[in-house]
Amino acid sequence: MAQILAVGIATLDIVNEVDTYPNEDAEVRALAHSVRRGGNATNTLVVLTQLGHCCSWAGVVVDEPDAAVVAQELRHYGIDTSHCRRLSEGKLSTSYITVSRETGSRTIVHYRDLPEYDADSFSRIPLQDFDWLHFEGRNVDQTVLMLQRARDLAPHIPVSVEVEKPREQVERLFPCADLLVFSQAFARQHELSPTELLQQVRRAAPQADLVCSLGGRGAIAISRAGVVLTVEACPPPRVVDTLGAGDTFNAGMIDALQRGAALREALHFASQLAGAKCGQTGLHGLRIPPRRASDNGQAHI
Repeated sequence: MAQILAVGIATLDIVNEVDTYPNEDAEVRALAHSVRRGGNATNTLVVLTQLGHCCSWAGVVVDEPDAAVVAQELRHYGIDTSHCRRLSEGKLSTSYITVSRETGSRTIVHYRDLPEYDADSFSRIPLQDFDWLHFEGRNVDQTVLMLQRARDLAPHIPVSVEVEKPREQVERLFPCADLLVFSQAFARQHELSPTELLQQVRRAAPQADLVCSLGGRGAIAISRAGVVLTVEACPPPRVVDTLGAGDTFNAGMIDALQRGAALREALHFASQLAGAKCGQTGLHGLRIPPRRASDNGQAHI
């Protein structure tokens, strides 16, 4: 069991399931409706707790009714929130999500009315208490300062960075990570194939293992030694809900590498875990694929 800290956001997810995704200006009936906690960092932590790890979240919380949904679930999973920045005013970030039962795809409209987590708040965290640090690749100016502090004070602790969306100067985060995980959408928006993306990033981050999740096509990686690895997807019998699959994949990578797995094994486990998530609604009660014991119990990075 590892002590893992993730820096990023939590959201309130308002989810409507429909038979098929509607055309513009259409009016359709929702087949199911739910309100749940979301957000990349906290999704990853919820999965990591189910994998047996002790998790902490560093983000921004606000004293308002909708935030109670997030707080209740994080308490349920025993996720520590003592390192969060707490505000008395504002609105919890909210994602309005339409899930198509026909394809399992999800479309998100996100509303945000909170400041980002900042380096001053991060400076109060005793980093020596953790075995792994995970960051969302956002709020670049402040996240660079956080990463630099982690490298200066705790260079032995592995650091992973999720790069989901193109953000101005996000490449400044790359030299500080041991593991960089990119989304397929990130590569697509840069008009690069996943392989081209990782080869390009490798020039800026030769110290890191580089991974790109390909959804239904599996995943690809380039190790810090320059070896290209690919794994196939592990789809469920029926795709039910892809919301949070990328965050689940990230958790699988962190868990496997922290256990000492080789990069190829970590890719395979993360793909299995993400596939299991796609076969169910939400993250609760996630079916965990078999895991091999590590050779030495040390992070393989």
